[in-house]
Order: sequence, then C-alpha cells, then structure tokens
Amino acid sequence: MQTLDASTDIDASAEQVWRVIIDLAGYAQWNPFVVRAAGEVATGSRLRLTIKAPGHRAITFRPRVLQVTPGRSFTWLGRTLLPGLFDGRHTLSVNPLERGGSRFRTHEEVTGVLLPVLSGVMRDSQRGFELLAAAVKARAEGGDADDTGGTTDIPDDGDAPPASASDSPA
Repeated sequence: MQTLDASTDIDASAEQVWRVIIDLAGYAQWNPFVVRAAGEVATGSRLRLTIKAPGHRAITFRPRVLQVTPGRSFTWLGRTLLPGLFDGRHTLSVNPLERGGSRFRTHEEVTGVLLPVLSGVMRDSQRGFELLAAAVKARAEGGDADDTGGTTDIPDDGDAPPASASDSPA
C-alpha cells in the first residue's frame, strides 16, 4: 500500500470549503489536479473525474462514492479494470479549527499488484495532491465557491468507458 496525502489550513469556514469541494462542475476553473469532474456527491453514485498528475497525460475514470458525511467529507473508490490491480480509496475532508478557519485534507490509500511499476506516477500524483490542497485554499479564501449542492450533469455518452481504465484511482 502507498499513501498520498496533503492538507492545508484555510482562512475560511468549513462550510465555505465544503461548498468548494462539492462543486464538481467548478473544478475545471480552478483545480490543477482534478481538471474535470461531474456527478453527484452522494453515497453509491458514480463520478466522472479527469486527473492530470504533473508531467503525465490526463486520465478519466469513474469511481464510486462510498461514503458522504455532509459538510465534512466524501470518499470514493477508483479501480483499474479489475479489483486488486490498482485501487485507490480517496477522501476529501474539511474540519473546523478551534482558532477559526478550517483544515482541508486530500488523502488516498492505493493498493494493487501494479503499484510497484507505477512509482513515478505515484510520486507525481503526490505533487498533484499538494497542488490540489493549495488550490482549494485559494478558492475558499477567495470567496468564489458556488453553492450547487454537489450535483452536476454528466453528459450521456452511452456510458462508454473512457479511453483509459474505467475506474482508475486518482
């Protein structure tokens, strides 16, 4: 198993940060790592995410949302082709701080038999997590979060799998 993790303290309320991270449609405007996102932040739903790790081409995948704690966190599971090849359990979370503001965290546990051959991608994905945390901070502190409730439309393309694996982890 390998863990990817980044967090940052933000001078904005947990509610403001939550609005930023569930506004999937807005990701294309500000997110340097998850460059496109669509779907509903609801347990059991499928998301359509496109990530671009620094130095790598973008990949699109369709993880399933495993758990949502409204106002605090949501977790998805992405897989490459078959369970056990390359699986990632990813959580975005926000918690209020006693002194004011909040802490945002992006965390993923990656497992699978392909993990040893993807060490370069994992290293660059860690940098992507750090860029994501900094971008959430900038977006939340800038006050530009849109309150969409976490739902965006996914274009109907016949539900064909993306050019890359259908469930790759982020």
